[in-house]
Parts: sequence; C-alpha cells; structure tokens
Amino acid sequence: MTQKALKKFTKKDLLKEVKGYLFMILGCIAYGASTSLFLAPNTIIAGGVTGLSVMINFLTPVLMVGMISIIINVPILLLGLKLQGLKFILKCLVTIVCLGLITDLITEINVLIRGESLPITNDATIASVYGGICQGVGIGLFVKFQFSSGGTELLARVISRLVKVINIPVCLGLLDGAVVIIGSIVTGEIQNIFYALIVVFLSTKVSELVLFGLDKSKLCIIISDKGEEISKELLSHSRRGITMLSGEGMYTHREHQVLLTCVKNNQLTQLKKFVYEVDEKAFVIISEAIEVRGLGFKALNEDIENEVKKAINKKQQTENKQEIQTENQN
Repeated sequence: MTQKALKKFTKKDLLKEVKGYLFMILGCIAYGASTSLFLAPNTIIAGGVTGLSVMINFLTPVLMVGMISIIINVPILLLGLKLQGLKFILKCLVTIVCLGLITDLITEINVLIRGESLPITNDATIASVYGGICQGVGIGLFVKFQFSSGGTELLARVISRLVKVINIPVCLGLLDGAVVIIGSIVTGEIQNIFYALIVVFLSTKVSELVLFGLDKSKLCIIISDKGEEISKELLSHSRRGITMLSGEGMYTHREHQVLLTCVKNNQLTQLKKFVYEVDEKAFVIISEAIEVRGLGFKALNEDIENEVKKAINKKQQTENKQEIQTENQN
C-alpha cells in the first residue's frame, strides 16, 4: 500500500471521529438544555451527578450547576481510571467538561435573552416532561456514538467491582434513588420524587427512541395443536419467517406445537386475528423485541460488516506504516 492509501484511511477515520464528537456536542446541548432551562430553575432533583449538582447549587449558589458537575465528576473519573483505562476516562473527561460548560452557557444565554433568571415554566410537571425529553435525547446520542458522561453510572461500576454482591443496575438505582430522596428532604418538596420519576421514565423512553427508532417489533410465541394450519395462514398473509418447535405441556403431558415469529407493531392485531380464526384456544405470548435481525428486518451482518471493515482498515494502516518505515530506512 502507498502513502496515499494510508492518508485515505486516516481521513475516513478522522471524519468518523469528527462526526462522533459533533453528535456528542449535540447531546450535550440537549442534556444541558434539560438541566438549565427546566430542571434546575424548578429545583427538580432527578438523580445522578446532575441532580446532585442542582441540589448543591440550591444550597450554596456560589458555583453554577455545570461547574459543580465537573468538580464532582473528576474524583469519580480518577476512581474509574484503573477499571476503564486511560483512553475511556479521557473521552469521558472531554464529554463531562463539554456538558458542564454548555449547561452553564445555556443558563447565561437564557439570562441575557430574558434579562432575568426566571424559569421558562413555573409548572414543575411540564418542566419534568420537557426536561425528561431533552435529557433522553442527550443520553441517546451519548450511547449511540459511544460517549459517556461518567457520573453515577461510572461510580456504580467501580462500587460493584469492589462490592461483589451488588451488581451495576442495583448499585446505580441505589445511588440515583439516594440523590432523589436526599434532594426531596433538602428542598422540603416531597413531590420531587414524583417529578424525578417523570424525568427518568421519559428520558429512558426517548433515549430508546434515539437508539432504536420507531421500527420496533414484537416477539410472538404461539402454543397450539394446530401449528401447521396457523403457519399456513400467517405465511399466506405475510413474508415473516416462522419457526415451529415441539413442546410438551407439563401439567397434561400432551405434545403441542410451538410457533416462534417476530412481527412489526402494526402487524400484531392482524396476527392475533389470524391465530384466533384458526384456533381460538391457542396460547399466545407477546413481548417486546428490542432488536430483530434477519429476513424482513435489518440485515444480520450490518454491524458485523462494519466491525470487520474497521478491523481490516486498522490492520492495513499498521502494515502501511511498517512499509513506509521500511522504505524510509532503505
């Protein structure tokens, strides 16, 4: 490979990194808007380092919320250095500083435009809704482009490594729950717990929407004695794949046919109708399918191909560097 080819690969990688950081900044703007425009002005403490920063700012408004969050996150990053590695921690630090500065910048811009530091809305419920939506957009972009804002999530990883009996989700829930409860006591507003639940619920749903889009699917398990007939009926109206398994009812010890299939949300009503028409006694289990790959859905190898290409590019870059070094030495 020539030096020109090496530059081509380097440029592609650089563009990918630039794209990632641009979306990280957009995520910081969305998350910062949530804190500066809706949550902090209404003293809604919704957990995490951001909630803790809002609470500290409420008690001693010497520093702004964004700056407080940076200060709190620094020791957490140092604790996570050994666990996550220097590269991850430095990337976290960039995100944390960017988020903190943007949060405070949005606060200042709001004051300059409106001439005062009054909240956009005095209705805490509305503020929780908009705050949760904006926060969800920010979190979704962070996760999608592989960034982390540290905080209680990183702290939970460190604690769970030290205390083996507590896993990361439980530890994270305890930390965020403690911030919310303490915040409610400090502010004297017990309804803060209600507002925090709104924020958490909406931010979770919106972040999932950013990550997976509207194209959600349902996993359907159909248990019936008329599996063949149901399969024919479903296949005649849809191109979705169906897998038939053999099962045994442990109460009656009778053999049953078990059909396994995935459908789009808008096909679910039709599927239930067809099953009922063939066997009204069929047992149907429907659950959320977070991601479905294969015929009729996203290609199975979509992400794998990207990873393989990335690995090949990295290998080629290494070989190119070695080739250039050899040529220079000669």
